[in-house]
Amino acid sequence: MIAIKKVASSACLVCASVVFYAAPAWALLPIQHWTEPSGAKVWLVESPVIPMVDVQIDFDAGSRRDPAEKSGLASALALMAAKGVKGQGAEAALDENALGEAWADLGAGFEAGADNDALRYSLRSLTDAPLLDRAARLAARQLAEPSWPADIWARDRARWSASLREAATRPANVAAEAFATAVYGSHPYGLRTTPDTLARISVQDLQAFHAQTVAACRARVSIVGAVSRSQAQELVTKLLARLPATGAECAPLPAVPEVEPLKAAAEQAIPFASAQAHVLIGQPGFPRRDPDFLALLVGNHILGGGGFVSRLTEEVREKRGLSYSVYSYFAGGLHAGAFTIGLQTRPDQAAQAVKVARDVVQRFVAEGPTEAELRAAKDNLIGGFALRIDSNKKLLGNVANIAWNGLPLDYLDHWTQKVEALTVADVRTAMAKKLQPERMVTVVVGGKP
Repeated sequence: MIAIKKVASSACLVCASVVFYAAPAWALLPIQHWTEPSGAKVWLVESPVIPMVDVQIDFDAGSRRDPAEKSGLASALALMAAKGVKGQGAEAALDENALGEAWADLGAGFEAGADNDALRYSLRSLTDAPLLDRAARLAARQLAEPSWPADIWARDRARWSASLREAATRPANVAAEAFATAVYGSHPYGLRTTPDTLARISVQDLQAFHAQTVAACRARVSIVGAVSRSQAQELVTKLLARLPATGAECAPLPAVPEVEPLKAAAEQAIPFASAQAHVLIGQPGFPRRDPDFLALLVGNHILGGGGFVSRLTEEVREKRGLSYSVYSYFAGGLHAGAFTIGLQTRPDQAAQAVKVARDVVQRFVAEGPTEAELRAAKDNLIGGFALRIDSNKKLLGNVANIAWNGLPLDYLDHWTQKVEALTVADVRTAMAKKLQPERMVTVVVGGKP
């Protein structure tokens, strides 16, 4: 154990000394892709400078697959992944404390999380062979053989429910929930996790959901680090070895419907005793794989994603002083995520702020950006591109994005050139195709009834 800790300490010093020199080359590192005999799909970037490896394993088991009456199931599964593993043969069972200590002794980490689309497991370890072998085998147990302790689930469910009740006392959360329901309708993206839906989730539900969705043939594995392809293949085999053998072809999971476009504008004014009114305006946007993604990224940067240099900031904050900050963004996923404009203002100014924000969107959709705005946005985005990949973990996120959304393997290589090539007409056309200012949802929380 002491030897392992010495390896971890020395490697961390190496990482600290080289991280500033490694970034410029990362954008040029090729992404390798193959399918394992188990059916697992793998994406690898060999980054040999730092003796570490980062792995992300994605499964189609996000909240879009939660039953409506048991919303929170995917997140509950991710939460319980760290609460213990079963014993098997000579391997003793580990509770949550022993599991945490085991990872601390290895100087490695293994985490799980869930979002709308995916259940994600993440491993970070040094690449020292004995240490990485132990980390992979421990991660495999946690991935395939969680112990599902009923008392721990009951404890954490109670904590989660209390947190949800507390969140319902905050106007920002009230606005976000009302907005999601209005934008997504009955689509799973709009489901709300509540104390009632959590109360319906049993350990048996967690086990069944895990058995249905977590299989080697469903895994998308992204790897960045100091490992060769053969080492990556060995690592993937170890990580997925304890999952049930299903063969390379999995039975397809049930189809999830697409998000329906809004048929008409809708407004909700929700009274709330707060000093500020919380305003959200928006509509369904587009899936992440949309071919217009970069044009929309640039367009939104000009509209409201560029901080203090955006049109919304100029009109709402600078000219009229209606809000300290105002922003907009697209949240693309496997389905059409929401386009959202958000701001806070005094309740007596909310109507004016809403009108100004709507007018800005309407003009931008109709006219598009100016050449000067487009140039400034390109310079900002291209200039900041290196910050998107300046660590193994950030690069891993980009590789996983390519893997999950079926993007070309050379997507990062051509990102800056494609942004540079965009024209005013490209941006205007893309924004006009996706945004319908006359059919947006507006939610205002704050002010007296």
